[in-house]
Amino acid sequence: MQQSPGSPGQTASSERSVSVWEATVPQRTFPPLAGDAEADVCVVGAGIAGMTTAYLLAKAGRRVIVLDKTSVGGGETGQTTAHLSSALDDYYHVLEKVHGAKGARLAFESHQAAIDQVGAIAAAEGIDCDYRRVDGYWFLAPGQTRDFLEKERDAARRAGASAELMERIPGVPFDSGPALRFGHQGQFHALKYLSGLADAIQRLGGRIHTGNLVTEFEGGERATAKGEGFSVTAGAVVVCTNPPSHDRFALHTKQAPYRTYVVAGKVPADTVQPALFWDTQEPYHYIRTQPVEGDPSRVWVIVGGEDVKQAHDDDHEAHYAALLDWARPRFGLQSAELRWSGMVMEPADYLAFIGRDPAGRENVYVATGDSGHGMTHGTIAGMLISDLVLSRPNPWAALYDPSRKTFSKDSIKEFLEENLDVAKQFAKLSPTFHDADSADEVAPGTGAVIQRGLQKVAVYRDEGGVAHEMSALCTHLQCVIRWNSEERSWDCPCHGSRFAPTGEVLTGPAIYPLKKLSQE
Repeated sequence: MQQSPGSPGQTASSERSVSVWEATVPQRTFPPLAGDAEADVCVVGAGIAGMTTAYLLAKAGRRVIVLDKTSVGGGETGQTTAHLSSALDDYYHVLEKVHGAKGARLAFESHQAAIDQVGAIAAAEGIDCDYRRVDGYWFLAPGQTRDFLEKERDAARRAGASAELMERIPGVPFDSGPALRFGHQGQFHALKYLSGLADAIQRLGGRIHTGNLVTEFEGGERATAKGEGFSVTAGAVVVCTNPPSHDRFALHTKQAPYRTYVVAGKVPADTVQPALFWDTQEPYHYIRTQPVEGDPSRVWVIVGGEDVKQAHDDDHEAHYAALLDWARPRFGLQSAELRWSGMVMEPADYLAFIGRDPAGRENVYVATGDSGHGMTHGTIAGMLISDLVLSRPNPWAALYDPSRKTFSKDSIKEFLEENLDVAKQFAKLSPTFHDADSADEVAPGTGAVIQRGLQKVAVYRDEGGVAHEMSALCTHLQCVIRWNSEERSWDCPCHGSRFAPTGEVLTGPAIYPLKKLSQE
């Protein structure tokens, strides 16, 4: 199949921030599917979870079709910082309390296996994706003491990790103080890797189609994925769309959408060793380096953090400024040559949901809940779901089961807090909540929610001055959407749906566009 021209992610009427991966490798598109097709497996979503699943099943001899509405890596995989880590950001001493000692061990084993799997696939397929093994280091936020790292070291060792307490991090231009080193971590270029997977899938007989928005899923002996003008019938359908678009309720009360921010700039290569770094602040900072294409004397320093609930805060400039202020004295980052943001789904019990559809659709599988570890959780999804489809046993199945119920104090607290926040978002249906008093206040290139009688109206004024008016209620479960000035999108604060300025779906769980009201 020939790649079609054009690139990236999103619709013609929307924009998004550009990551270092997108700045160096275009996201690939392929001819859209028209009409009906059949396969052994249909994978919906061409990010790391979907592409890994498709590759492993194609390698096992299954006929695979991949569908995506935009491009390969056009969703959150393109917005990652591409850490490959088994040092989990919710901490092993917390995972032990929530999932037990066995669960913590399986979490470590699965994430470590995912790091190994990415390296093995890259080697087997000759994918030049800058994959390398590095160490990872936790270091203390101001006000925290060494005993926190000692507690995490002991729990990580019980889970099977090689965790070592050090007096400071070597090879960095600041005094980190005590640090906890994890060996055998990894890093790579996410879009180079997905491009290589795309080539391998096609070589193995698989098909990839972009420009196909799936709006209907049906389970059964032969499951089906459908959209306008196309359908695929298959022995299994795998939904890898970040927030799952096939389901209205089953998983969305168990996870919440967060927006995370990233800045990147170039520094001399000899000032920072290649490694992964994380501090223990809440929300925490996460840092890595990446070679600069064509300039071995410099590296990108990539710094992320400043996580906030999606659509709860539109002060993006403040978050980027805070990241740069934090990074400048530690890593010598003087300016942000690139900056971007992405959406992270946070499960209430800290681990992804991977496996059979919790709503009971026969032969439908799902992967969601990346929890800040999208590259390893996505790879785990490919390994676990391919085993389930092929009827092979997998020791991680129960840990990641989307139907699981976790009754720990920590997970119940998270569940209640996140769902209370969703309830507060429905309170914004009150006529007292609005961003502007009238459409006249909305400047070109921006959007705002206004109150018109009893109706919430989302108004986007395009650069030509034309106002586009839509219902401000998300088509998933009717939460009031908010304007995202950084990504130029309408974002739902409840379950992660996102829409283009003129209402088209960018990200599920919504599958239908915002309802058009009028246009000046």
